[in-house]
Amino acid sequence: MSAAVASQGWVGRLGGMALPAGILVIVAMMVLPLPVQLLDLFFVGNILLSLLILMVALHTFRPLDFSSFPSVLLVATVLRLALNVASTRIVLSQGHTGPDAAGKVIEAFGSFVIGGNFVVGAFVFAILVIINLVVITKGAGRVSEVSARFTLDAMPGKQMAIDADLNAGLMSPDDARTRRAEVAAEADFYGAMDGASKFVKGDAMAGILILVINIVGGIIIGTAQHGLGLMQATETYVLLSIGDGLVAQIPSLLLSIATAIIVTRVSSTTDMSVLIGKQMGVGRAWVPVAAVMLILGLVPGMPNLLFLIGGAASAAVAWLTYGRDGSTTGLDAAGGDAAPPEGEAKAGPEAITADEVTDYAPISLQIGYGLIPLAGDGGGALVARITAIRRDVSKALGFVVPGVRIRDDLGLAPNQYRIRVGQAILGEDTVHPDRKLALPGGGSRRKLQGIAVKDPSFGLDAVWILPHQVPEAEADDHVVVEPESVIATHLSQILVKHAALLIGQDDVQGLVDNLGRVAPTLVQSVVPKLVPLHVLTAVLRALLADRIPVSDMRRILEGLAELAARNLSSADMAEALRPALVPLLLQQMGSVTQPLPLITLEPDLEQLLLRSRRQGEDMLLVDNGLAQSLLTALAERLETASGQGRQAVVIVAQPLRRAFAAFVRPHLPDAVVIGMGELPEARRVEVVGTVGGATGLPANAGAR
Repeated sequence: MSAAVASQGWVGRLGGMALPAGILVIVAMMVLPLPVQLLDLFFVGNILLSLLILMVALHTFRPLDFSSFPSVLLVATVLRLALNVASTRIVLSQGHTGPDAAGKVIEAFGSFVIGGNFVVGAFVFAILVIINLVVITKGAGRVSEVSARFTLDAMPGKQMAIDADLNAGLMSPDDARTRRAEVAAEADFYGAMDGASKFVKGDAMAGILILVINIVGGIIIGTAQHGLGLMQATETYVLLSIGDGLVAQIPSLLLSIATAIIVTRVSSTTDMSVLIGKQMGVGRAWVPVAAVMLILGLVPGMPNLLFLIGGAASAAVAWLTYGRDGSTTGLDAAGGDAAPPEGEAKAGPEAITADEVTDYAPISLQIGYGLIPLAGDGGGALVARITAIRRDVSKALGFVVPGVRIRDDLGLAPNQYRIRVGQAILGEDTVHPDRKLALPGGGSRRKLQGIAVKDPSFGLDAVWILPHQVPEAEADDHVVVEPESVIATHLSQILVKHAALLIGQDDVQGLVDNLGRVAPTLVQSVVPKLVPLHVLTAVLRALLADRIPVSDMRRILEGLAELAARNLSSADMAEALRPALVPLLLQQMGSVTQPLPLITLEPDLEQLLLRSRRQGEDMLLVDNGLAQSLLTALAERLETASGQGRQAVVIVAQPLRRAFAAFVRPHLPDAVVIGMGELPEARRVEVVGTVGGATGLPANAGAR
């Protein structure tokens, strides 16, 4: 193990030293004269490097797999230009000595590749330059430019999509960071490729100029300094210059092809050869190809044998690939429906998948297509608001509220939204993304023009107004709310009301594990030895149903440890824990330095309700008229306190608390009901209202 690590360390250090040393060697090649043998070695290495870059480009799955390509392309281009400078120095200074003056590689390209004919060599070189510069390099440069522009334009949308998936709970924070890094790396890569394509174009232009300089300079030097005849000097130096140009142009062509492959590469799970083979292996496409080739092979005057061989090869490919791409007719030999593969359902429009009928998202926000700009193109304001809402509600309740999955639903009206917890729809309404909601204040006197509605969160009269009406509304003491804030506030209210539905055993285990870091002995002694996880979850759900925060897990587990021997139900355990936890709720409702506003019941009414409580059940059996009058009077007292900017608490006798809370909760979900024994001793109180005989309740109303 240590030897392997040491070996990797040496390899890493050598690799880190190789690049700087290589750059210094390249610079030295431009300044210092090179021996011919060393020049041949560098030419062969240049061809090897170009082939290697092309093969790596062909075997990448996506462009970012070769993210160092722009830097590699720069180094390879500079190396080739340095070799051109070194070879030019030798050609001009030693070219008069013969065709082998610049080394074996240039001689081979000047004699064997072009047959020693400098005219043929000139045309071959010109064709290679046209292919490289006009076709490949120009196309790759245009693709790089467009890809860079589109990648940078799409970057904000990709970032918002990552934020939306993170908020919806579809990915972890670590996955989100990785995705953001990939998006940034992709933008950097395509921006670098846009510039790197200019290296290839400049290299091709430099090859033309260097060729002209070698030919013109060689003829002048050969005739003026070495006494060669014009034709002899022309033939000698043109062959050497063209050989030198071809030695540089072929690696340049390979790098241009690699550049074009990288910028036109589409991300996939296979390399390019497998991807092309898979997509080109379409049996239905090869059948007509084989038919046309065979027909051409029967036409008189054509090279029939070659066309027939091509047709037979195409027919063989069609036979091998037909059916693999789903191009069969779907009928078996007997003419019936082909049986689907074992373990797979038959594909078709009527096929139904499990994803279509199941949705395990704890919280879902479904929006009509008219509200999509609020979640994406409009800057993601809705996503940001929901994130803030989740954070605030999580702090208030004491556990991490699950992510909210935002999905568009074509079944909804364009401006409609729907809030679901699990599979249950708990809220829905309509907002207008091009308007703002104006809520009248206490000093409002003017009736605004717009769409009159009820505020979905509080049921207040409101008006959807146009943006230019905002100054008028604010001047008339209206509160103006953005459409995304309307949805977010409604969602917040639902999360608080139905917090008991949001917490599960996985969430509770997370709370226990978090407490275990600071109080391991307490956790190990209580969960699951005294209180199983499912019982603890039921206790926390009962507390959250009454809006009691579960943030103080230490106190909850200590209380459950004391209650474990009493063999209580989870509801009774939650009720017994309330006196220690109610102060956490009350401190969220107002400042602890201010008196706590209370709404009480008249003693006679309280005794009546106690007698109407069914023994062993949290249920009040009261007359319908009494129930309606009681709820109306209680709502009036709560609304009066709310109008004064205070949130009042209903206080009743301790034995009545649970049944009275269950009675009130469906009709007044915001009402907080506490028992006499749950009132903090050190907290000052103020009675702001009493419900009883003075409220108009029937004097003779009694229990059923």
